[in-house]
Amino acid sequence: MKEEDARPPNRELYALLNISPDASDEEIRKAYRQFAQVYHPDKYQPHQMKEIATENFQRICEAYEILSDEHKRQIYDIYGMEGLTAGLELGPKLNRAEEIKQEFERLRRRKEQEKVSAHIRPSGSILANLSLPEFLNGDGIMIGMSMSSDLQAQISKRNAIAIGGNLAVNGNVGGGAATAVFRHQISSVSSIEFMASAGLRALIGIQTSRNLSLHSTATTGIAVSLRDGSINLTNAWTRQLSETTSGTIQLALGPESSVAVGWQKKEEKMSASGELKFGTSSFGATASYIRRFSSKSHGRIAGRVGSSALEIEVGGGRKLSDFSTVRMLYSIGIQGIYWKIEFHRGGQKLIIPILLSRQLDTVFATGAFMIPTSIYFLLKVQEARAAAEKAQQLLQNVANRKRNRQLETGGLVITKAVYGNRKALNEPGEGDDQLPSQVVDVTVPLNFLVNDSGQLKLHEGVKKSGIMGFCDPCPGEPKQLYVEYTYGGDRYEVVVDDYEELLIPQRSHRA
Repeated sequence: MKEEDARPPNRELYALLNISPDASDEEIRKAYRQFAQVYHPDKYQPHQMKEIATENFQRICEAYEILSDEHKRQIYDIYGMEGLTAGLELGPKLNRAEEIKQEFERLRRRKEQEKVSAHIRPSGSILANLSLPEFLNGDGIMIGMSMSSDLQAQISKRNAIAIGGNLAVNGNVGGGAATAVFRHQISSVSSIEFMASAGLRALIGIQTSRNLSLHSTATTGIAVSLRDGSINLTNAWTRQLSETTSGTIQLALGPESSVAVGWQKKEEKMSASGELKFGTSSFGATASYIRRFSSKSHGRIAGRVGSSALEIEVGGGRKLSDFSTVRMLYSIGIQGIYWKIEFHRGGQKLIIPILLSRQLDTVFATGAFMIPTSIYFLLKVQEARAAAEKAQQLLQNVANRKRNRQLETGGLVITKAVYGNRKALNEPGEGDDQLPSQVVDVTVPLNFLVNDSGQLKLHEGVKKSGIMGFCDPCPGEPKQLYVEYTYGGDRYEVVVDDYEELLIPQRSHRA
């Protein structure tokens, strides 16, 4: 994985068109025309094939639209797709990277403000606690359940309200609460909130926030319990430490006084956070790290340790659509071993923790961890393989015509090409035509990429799994491409690393 991370980012669109990151406008146009002729939907009649062609044609058009525009291409090279989707107003004034960077940050802040000022934002969650040991003992699988719902509304330019409530049942004990918050924007740098809660935590309170500078914010609040009359005071200071990192200090005074120090870091490919908290009768530390493998999938590891907690959580998630995400997490701690399944759609969440065992058995814990992890990566690889196979179906006819023309003239013909795990490439399959599971056949796309001069070039610094018809059969592992080909009646073979340039034919490849 370190090998992959060290490579240049934002090269996926270049791989899709099989061009160099330094490609000229003419090379971009030529590559676009080549792929567009193959994937144009009007060429296909069966509904399924037309749907596949349309999907790939849209990817090709998007890549061409971005790379053929000088300003969009510059944005993409610096920030990737995130910079383009942020809504940058491109124009002749944005010619330098620093200008683009400033404009990107300005529009990102504006988008965040627009989110805040949305008129109505409903959200809610349902949590269903399941227990496998209880079920095996015949006591029922569900041991608890809770629901919460919130509705936020912008009632005017400066005023907003939020109303929420929650209900919880754990065994034979249950309860609920209702909360209302009124927020008023005093000025562009300060705001005040009034809150009231009824139920298990009945209280009233007030909180004010103020931007002390461009990089720091202070918040002060007071809350009074309606049950016992206790008073809680809170003070928090947030400081922007860098473009991607912020730090927070929070002080709470009351029946349970505490001081907490935390930080957050968020970048395009990763985000991390941590907090250290000391109270009058407790202490604790938490940390989490999220790695984004692509625009659709991510991995997560988190941990908690303290006077009443010791837990580590590992898992990942995948984006199903623009509005839906599914996550699977594995947790082990002093409370037992858990699987946790989460479904997110819009502002709604369904969370299902499943208690597997209350005993911290090493063998059981290892097995419980490996099962969901294996399932997640297996599904991810299968999805990528299916997409690559569909793309190869559309390339097949053109690839065959090119191959036949090269055969007639004694030119370049790719007889075998496989891509995947470095070790697996050297292992024989179970049958003559069967490849190891960590390897994918890419003979068709390479024959398609042979040009009219009888040459094939894959560019340096571009990950080969991004080439149309390829996929990544073993995410996170070192990969190579093995190619056998004939030229002028002679046989050749070559092996190159994932980001290494490939140029054939060459005499040095002769078998």
